[in-house]
Amino acid sequence: MKPCKWLIFPLLFAGLGVSALAQTKSVVVEEIVARVNNEIITREDLEKARAALQGEVRDACPNCNPEQFNAAVADKDKDLLRDLIDQSLLTQRAKDDGINVDTDVIKRLDAIRTQNKLPSMEALEAEVTKSGQDFEDFKSQLRDQLLTQELIRKEVGSKIIISHEDIVKYYNDHKNDFVRPETVVLREIFVSTEGKPDADIPALRKKAENLRDRVLNNGDDFGALAKRYSDSPTAPQEGELGVFQRTQLDAKIAEKVFALNRSQMTDVMETKTGFEILQVRERYEAGEQPLDKVEPEISNKLYEQKMEPGLRVYLTTLREDSYVQIKPGFTDTAAVKAEPIEEVAAATDKDDSKNKAGKKWGILPKKKSGT
Repeated sequence: MKPCKWLIFPLLFAGLGVSALAQTKSVVVEEIVARVNNEIITREDLEKARAALQGEVRDACPNCNPEQFNAAVADKDKDLLRDLIDQSLLTQRAKDDGINVDTDVIKRLDAIRTQNKLPSMEALEAEVTKSGQDFEDFKSQLRDQLLTQELIRKEVGSKIIISHEDIVKYYNDHKNDFVRPETVVLREIFVSTEGKPDADIPALRKKAENLRDRVLNNGDDFGALAKRYSDSPTAPQEGELGVFQRTQLDAKIAEKVFALNRSQMTDVMETKTGFEILQVRERYEAGEQPLDKVEPEISNKLYEQKMEPGLRVYLTTLREDSYVQIKPGFTDTAAVKAEPIEEVAAATDKDDSKNKAGKKWGILPKKKSGT
């Protein structure tokens, strides 16, 4: 689900004569396809989300033939407007609840900068601008994503309960899924040295060593430290790297991590771009894995299965407390009733910066969706 970017664009009016066109030539209007409380979703937002969707499908299935590609896009496209409305509802509620993600935004921006090997935030801003996107819009979209994630964790994820009986039943029903080669599950803490002066390198190494000591000697949680201090793009996911077989890792790294047991860490390892600490979250010997080894994995899988219906129930309650209108001719698969929507003149240039941030279009009365 991609957050929408509020843009304005010219709308050509069929049936107008030359004189009328001359009079309206400089008028920019919104073709509004949905109103969500005090915010709007335009046709331009929908088209940009559709372009992003096509890029995601292409990345996920690079070898798809045209028929497969079109089928995959069509399957997701039907929910595109619903997803934009959901994003707006979640972001608005997160802001109303006073959720603050400013620190996380800064960390995520720095992770993006590091991932793209850029020396500074100014360089990141230049790259974003070069791609044709306003940097403030870029940050706003990122903030909305993080607000949404935190709200979902708080209001939906925290209420999902997975019992031990559920885990045992899933294990017994899917034992063939747990016959595996020797693997490890890894997470990382990474301290970047890229673009830093040589004089700073000893202090950065010391930072990495201190973080390792906090886990080893103080009992601090590795994932929490990774989320707060790691410079890697994996930081928001508490440093999670995934599952690896020996052959999927550099030989020297494989030798180190496959000599470790669960929860053990490597020493601080120096790389070309920084200092790396790897922790073995779990280790699996070859063959059928015992329940205690795969219990966290099963718990996560069951959690994910319950998340989608739980989120839809929560979004239904948000819609019931909100004012949502859909323009006839557009489809919201969450079944909000379509109502007439008029295009309105865009704000003047001096007010445009305000509309980018929140796109407030007057206070609309709240009512039940579908009424």
